[in-house]
Amino acid sequence: MTPEQVPAVRRALVTGATAGIGAEFARRLAADGWALVLVARDAARLAEKAAELTGRYGHPVEVIPADLSTADGCADVERRLAGDEQVDLLVNNAGISLNQPFLRSSMADESRLLGLNVQAVLRLTRAAVGPMVRRGDGAVINVSSVAGFGPVMPGSTYPASKAWVTAFSESVDLATRPRGVRVMALCPGYTRTGAHERIGIDMSGTPRLMWLTAERVVDEALRDLRKGRTVSVPSRRYKLAVAAVRHAPRGLLRRFARDTRGRDDRRPG
Repeated sequence: MTPEQVPAVRRALVTGATAGIGAEFARRLAADGWALVLVARDAARLAEKAAELTGRYGHPVEVIPADLSTADGCADVERRLAGDEQVDLLVNNAGISLNQPFLRSSMADESRLLGLNVQAVLRLTRAAVGPMVRRGDGAVINVSSVAGFGPVMPGSTYPASKAWVTAFSESVDLATRPRGVRVMALCPGYTRTGAHERIGIDMSGTPRLMWLTAERVVDEALRDLRKGRTVSVPSRRYKLAVAAVRHAPRGLLRRFARDTRGRDDRRPG
């Protein structure tokens, strides 16, 4: 972009922005002087978060209440990404896991997981990179997971959805980077966001050493984006874990895979 084309205020759109990693992205970007567009399902919490950030940092915060597991919710955000006020950074953070293994979950729940973790990422990334490529500038961070590097959670479709997010991000980046637009997959490990507690997954057996903070995840993500990384895995211990999962024999992975939600060998019910 030429100097006269560079906007005076950079603008970021963050999904799943009221809690956890999404809320920390919003806080960090606001502190760094970005204007924000925040997306979440809960309109009241969204308005509260916007007021908090505006009051603390003095930058405009726009909100879009939307359920991104639905076509209508995605369409609302797609329209905003195509709007007159350009978005320079998209953070696709909204996502869910399920507290039921595949043999016991409902098709409605599985479809909602795929709608939010896969379909929304596909649609919003596509809506964002079009205008970015035309300008020759912009970036997308798709929040994935280290779980996507191998089948480490018996009977869970969550790792499969995150494997798609990582592969999708790497592939799109190959097409957009030569045109000035970066797409990065952010793959954190266990992060203290309250998400497990909200859906009733007991994580008490997970060693304290394996937990990351949302602040650390976001710090490393933004640093890796500046460095031009395509895949960001926060913390050395998770980088080592990913390397081990990628290269370990599949039989060994199957022996050590565990399901924090309980066994998956019961009859469907």
